[in-house]
Amino acid sequence: MKLLILNGPNLNLLGTREPETYGNKSFEDYFSDLQFKFRNIELSYDQTNIEGELIDKIQQARNDFDGIILNAAAYTHTSVGIGDAVAAVHIPVVEVHISNTFSREDFRHSSYISKNAAGVIIGFGLKSYDLAIQSFIDMGNA
Repeated sequence: MKLLILNGPNLNLLGTREPETYGNKSFEDYFSDLQFKFRNIELSYDQTNIEGELIDKIQQARNDFDGIILNAAAYTHTSVGIGDAVAAVHIPVVEVHISNTFSREDFRHSSYISKNAAGVIIGFGLKSYDLAIQSFIDMGNA
């Protein structure tokens, strides 16, 4: 099983950005923990702040991965293009958010991705990524 974890804008600042919301661990450090914990799954990770690059990476993943764990960050609530890319790739995509988006600003209560996602995991901090990987295992995709 090959999974791509794809993070969107500002998630490169995890560990220093709003630690009360996002915690104090960098995603790179956390990714190492995930690789150790899920040794039987081939995990890859990428992050970009650019909407078009996220779309390109989603499209490319359909040929190389069995599924995507996508935290599109703020683009979740604004990008029809990312939502369309998720619908087009025909591999499972699990939408992930570190914070509980429903406890935040109203504009964060909607998602252009959820409609076409295999599932959505919200509000468990970085543990949300563990849960997403586990969901692929439980769905029999691993």
